[in-house]
Amino acid sequence: MDALFVTPDSSAKAYQELAKVFSAIEPPTWSLLLAESCRSKGFDVGILDCDAERLTLKQSVQRIADAKPRLIVMVLYGQNPNSGTTSMIGAIALGKAIKDAGLSAPIVFVGSHTSALPREVLALECADIVLLNEGVYALHNLLASNLCGDLPTIKGIGYKGEAGANGPELILNAPERIVPQDRMDVDLPGYAWDLLPYGKRPLDLYRAHFWHAEFSHEKRTPFAAIYTSLGCQFACNFCMINIVNRVDNDDLVNASHSRGMRYWSPQWVMREMRKLAEMGVRTLRISDEMFFFNRRFYLPVLENCIEEEFGFNMWTYSRVDTVRPNVLETFKRAGVNWLALGVEAGNQMVRQEVSKGSFKEVNIREVCKTVQASDINIISNYIFGFPEDNLETMQETLDLALDLNTEMANMYPCQALPGSPMYHTALENDWDLPGSYEGYGFLSYEAEPLRTKHLTAAEVIKFRDDAWQTYFTNPDYLSLVEKRFGVVERSNVEAMTKIKLKRKLLGD
Repeated sequence: MDALFVTPDSSAKAYQELAKVFSAIEPPTWSLLLAESCRSKGFDVGILDCDAERLTLKQSVQRIADAKPRLIVMVLYGQNPNSGTTSMIGAIALGKAIKDAGLSAPIVFVGSHTSALPREVLALECADIVLLNEGVYALHNLLASNLCGDLPTIKGIGYKGEAGANGPELILNAPERIVPQDRMDVDLPGYAWDLLPYGKRPLDLYRAHFWHAEFSHEKRTPFAAIYTSLGCQFACNFCMINIVNRVDNDDLVNASHSRGMRYWSPQWVMREMRKLAEMGVRTLRISDEMFFFNRRFYLPVLENCIEEEFGFNMWTYSRVDTVRPNVLETFKRAGVNWLALGVEAGNQMVRQEVSKGSFKEVNIREVCKTVQASDINIISNYIFGFPEDNLETMQETLDLALDLNTEMANMYPCQALPGSPMYHTALENDWDLPGSYEGYGFLSYEAEPLRTKHLTAAEVIKFRDDAWQTYFTNPDYLSLVEKRFGVVERSNVEAMTKIKLKRKLLGD
C-alpha cells in the first residue's frame, strides 16, 4: 500500500461523556477526498478510521502494521473548526505508539492545525513530514518519490534535515498550489466511500449530529457528509477555515490571507449524492462553510436533488445576512430540513468587531421567522467571550437565543484557534493561550477559552455552560421540541442535559 490515511481517536478528551452517545461520528471527509485523488493517479491507498471503529492504540498500531503502507498519513480535520487542533490529541498518542512499535514508514501530518503551525507540528518527535496546505499535489509528488533524497525537490512539504545540537533542522519547502477551480472535478474526483469501515452496511459506524436526526437515536445512522465547495469568502477574526488554502510559508500568515471559494460541478455533486443514496444514506450533511452563498452553484445542486428524489434529510450553513427568502422553498423541497445560521453574538457592535464589519445590518428575528415559515429548522450558532464581551453583552446573546428559541442552538466559548486572525492578535498582545491541545476543545475538561477585556477565561466558560443549561432546560424550548419532533425526542433532550461537563478551570 502506498498510503494509509488515518483518523486518530480524540473523542474521549474532546467531548468527555458526550462522546459515548450524543456526539456525532462523521466520515473522515478529507481522508476520503485525498484517498480518491491519490487512487485516481494509480496509487494503492487505504483508510483507517480509529474514531469510527473505536480502536485502542494497540489495535490501531497493529492495523497499520498489517497494511504495510509506504506512508502513514494523519488526516486531522473534523466536525468543528477547532477539530484540527483537538485531533492532535489522538494523533500524537498514536504517532508515539507507532514509533515505539518500530514501524519504519514515515508519518505525515496534514490538516488545519498543521497548515496553521507547520513548524510546531514538524518539531514533534512522531512527525516526519508535514503538508503545508490541503496537500493534494504535494501528496501526489511525495508518493511518486523515493521518500528520502527526493524530499528537497517536493513543493508544499516540510521535513526534517540533519540533526544538530538543537535537534534536526526543520525545513519548509516552497509552497505548492491548491487545487484551482478548473481542476476541482479532475484532481479531487470524488470520495473513496468503499474504503470506509462498516458493521452490517455501508456508513453504519457513523452517526449524525443528535439534532440533525430530530433528537432520535434511531435516525442517526447511516450518515454521511460531503462538500460541494471549499473555503469561505469572509474573514471573521475567530475563524481559521481558510488556513488550509495558504500558499505562503510566512509565520504571520493567517486564514484571512487566503479566503475564497472553489466549487465542484453540480454533476460531480450529483454523482456523489447518488452513490450515497444507493448505499442507503438518508441523513446527509452538506459541510460547506457557506453553501447558501452563490446561487449559480447551489441552485443546480438543489434542483437535481428534487429531480432525483433522493429523500435526504440535509442541513447546510448560512450567515444571517446571506439568507435569500425567495429560494427557501427550493431548499425545503430538495430535503434541506435544517439551516445553520451564524448569529454569533446578540450585541451588534461585538458582532461587527469580530467579523471585520462584514456583517450587514439585518433583523435576525425576521430572518429566523422567514426560515421557519418555510418549515426549515434552525441551528443558531452563538459564541460567548469575544474580546469586547462583558457579562452584559453575553447576557444579550443568551437573551437573543432564548427569544429566538430555535430548534437547536450551538453555544461555544470563544477560542483563539491556531490559524485564525484572533490567534495572531493574541500572540501580539501576549494574551494567555491554551497550554495543551485539549485546551482548544470547546467541550473538553481542559478547555481554556480566550479571556476578554473584561472577563477571565473561567468567567467566560462558566457563563457558556450555564447558558447552555438554561437554553436546553427552558420549558419553552422543550415544548418546541415536543411539538416539532415528539414526546420521546423531548425526553432524549432532557437526558442529554443530565450530562454535566467537567471543567478544570472551574475546579472540577
